[in-house]
Amino acid sequence: MKMLKERLLHQSLQRKWMLTSSAVIFISYAIICVVVYVSLHTWLLNEEESKVKRTRDDLTSFFEEQGARVDIQQLQQNTGLLNSIVDRNQTVRIFNVDGIEILRINDASKAAPLTNDMEIIRLKIDNTSAFIANERIRLGLFHGYLQVIHPLTQYQSLMNYLLIAMLIAGLGALLLSGSIGYYLANYLMKPLHELRSSMKTVMDKGFNEPIQLSYTSQDEIGDLLKMYNAMMNELQISFTQQQQFIADASHELRTPIQAIEGHLSLLKRWGKDDPEILEESIDTSLTEIVRMRKMIEELLELARREEKSEDSQANVEAVVEGVVAEMEQLYPEARIMVSKSGEIRPIYMTENALSQIVRNIIENAIRYCEKTPEVKVSIEENGNFILIQIADNGIGIAEENLPYIFDRFYRVDEARNRQIGGTGLGLSITKMLIGKYNATIEVKSKVNVGTVFFVKIPLK
Repeated sequence: MKMLKERLLHQSLQRKWMLTSSAVIFISYAIICVVVYVSLHTWLLNEEESKVKRTRDDLTSFFEEQGARVDIQQLQQNTGLLNSIVDRNQTVRIFNVDGIEILRINDASKAAPLTNDMEIIRLKIDNTSAFIANERIRLGLFHGYLQVIHPLTQYQSLMNYLLIAMLIAGLGALLLSGSIGYYLANYLMKPLHELRSSMKTVMDKGFNEPIQLSYTSQDEIGDLLKMYNAMMNELQISFTQQQQFIADASHELRTPIQAIEGHLSLLKRWGKDDPEILEESIDTSLTEIVRMRKMIEELLELARREEKSEDSQANVEAVVEGVVAEMEQLYPEARIMVSKSGEIRPIYMTENALSQIVRNIIENAIRYCEKTPEVKVSIEENGNFILIQIADNGIGIAEENLPYIFDRFYRVDEARNRQIGGTGLGLSITKMLIGKYNATIEVKSKVNVGTVFFVKIPLK
């Protein structure tokens, strides 16, 4: 049994499916055959026994009707009784009290021993099973025994025929169940084979070839393939974004490194002897190092993507006021105004995440402004959300560029952004934090007028 179980475990799922379905169909058929065979066996055996009783009772009634005067001619005239005895291949004998045979009707079987038990018994006569019915009779002064022997030859032939037929049908059922199991296994395993082939293609060739799955049925396998398609699409998008991210990061980090390398080479050759060039090179190198350090920190922030905590909550007013105070110190020329509407309850977000979101938006508003920066921050409770609105008077964003401002390293104006010193990652971090805490962000902007950010965060 253990060996059989181990061999079954090492079979393919298709073969397991085929063997299981075949076994279930065959066992079901075998159980039905056993039930039918036993039922027929019992019913037919009872029918054979009832024939013996009927013959015995008919003979007993005949002798009782004739009384003490009965002869062979009267018995011969009862053709119906005699024909039924012959048709059933029965043998009837009458014995006296000493066991001597007096009369025999249809000599089809040898005599059976007489017993005091008057019940119908089953014995073997000449290797043939038969029912024996013994009955005491009295005809006037004659006392004796009536014996009816009913061989079960026809019954046994019928049961043997039925058994052979069931065995042949059982073999056919086994072949049929195996064929049905094989067909079902092939049919039901086809989508899984396609899934395996698709996964192997992705493993060998990556996402260079499209995923093609033809199974469209609305069942569990269909749901599995739909989830697989959705998951692979997400992976493909993530893979593409990762490739783009690596290319962009390599490009963005290469620029400050090249600038530092150029200035250091200049200093090594002859610039260290010129105080002005030395000062300029050191300042430029420090600026590029600061920019590169900030870029690396923001890249790590994007890559980290820490899981949110269910216990996260933040006081919106306190966080916004803290960020505004920080921005006013860094950019004293900027004018930042904060307003709120009514009582503001805590939101479902960490204070660090909220401060990063507000800081990135306000800092962009100050940087991308060609006049005195004016930033208006308003806070209000709207249903189950807190709405933070941040408006500025900056250079604005063209409508065709709005869908891309949250992409990593995206710049509307490459030259102007390099002069401003941004990394192109601030809004990407903002979008990542917004998605992490089930918040939403919308942007409206008009070139040379300003930009408005609408941040909607669920309440705690």
